[in-house]
Amino acid sequence: MTAAAGISVCIATYRRADRLAALLTDLTRQTLLPAEVVVVDNDQAGSAAAVIEECRRSQPPFLLSYAVQPVKNISITRNRTVELATGRWLAFVDDDERAPDFWLARLAAAANQFDAAGVLGPVDPVVPAEAPVWIRRGRFYDFPRMPTGTVIPPNRLRFGNLLLLAEPLKALGTPFDPAYGLTGGEDGDLLSRLVLGGAKIVWCDEAIVHEPVEKSRLNLKWLLRRSLRGGQDFARHTLTGRYGPRTANRFRLFVRALAQLVAAAGLALLLLPLGRHHAAHWLTKASANIGKLSIFLGLHYREYA
Repeated sequence: MTAAAGISVCIATYRRADRLAALLTDLTRQTLLPAEVVVVDNDQAGSAAAVIEECRRSQPPFLLSYAVQPVKNISITRNRTVELATGRWLAFVDDDERAPDFWLARLAAAANQFDAAGVLGPVDPVVPAEAPVWIRRGRFYDFPRMPTGTVIPPNRLRFGNLLLLAEPLKALGTPFDPAYGLTGGEDGDLLSRLVLGGAKIVWCDEAIVHEPVEKSRLNLKWLLRRSLRGGQDFARHTLTGRYGPRTANRFRLFVRALAQLVAAAGLALLLLPLGRHHAAHWLTKASANIGKLSIFLGLHYREYA
């Protein structure tokens, strides 16, 4: 795959002007340049406009498109990026991530090598040196990694660093479900639907991006909320058959989540004397299972509200 194949980089952004500017600079330095970059701003005030204009003045080596999507909804915002993109391939990266110069080339090479409809790469968390010791020891922001070429299990599919064929997404009309627009989970929902429809999505461990961890996330409260939402996402996707029809068993999910909650809470208490990071690890597991159980009560944590 070459730049002539037409890769559009899609970025949904919300009030991260400095980080967006850094990411756009990274994209100008790619060894495989995108044909275009599409930025859709979910801030109705258009706070990213100045960053876009500054980038345009520097004459970037790609077409730069920008639009404001004023409705507070991550799904609608992502859908707008897909609508505006003209490339045969769509690369998705978050507005707070940094892309090394080899990033896009390695995603593209993996798509070719493994004849895949999608390629997912790792997001490397960059924890600041001033983070509490227990945060640094706990590795709470890491995501599981796999050998390159591995077909990714449905429950590990997510956005943040992804290359996808555009045609299947555009064929869906509104690929991201707006029902997930304030809670998150729209990425796993879409990708699992694509996989159930026969799409092959593989891992490329070399196509790494870096994500500086914000100071507001260096605390137990944020970790528990993220785990709660992750548990809710898992339960919603399970019960709607996104991981396959055999998994959509309400009773089994409820009993398993309840047992795992009790076990995780007990381990958190038991391991606290061995270090706060051990206790926090199991508390996040407990929170994830609370999230699974909360779905049976119709509760949803609205992270993007």
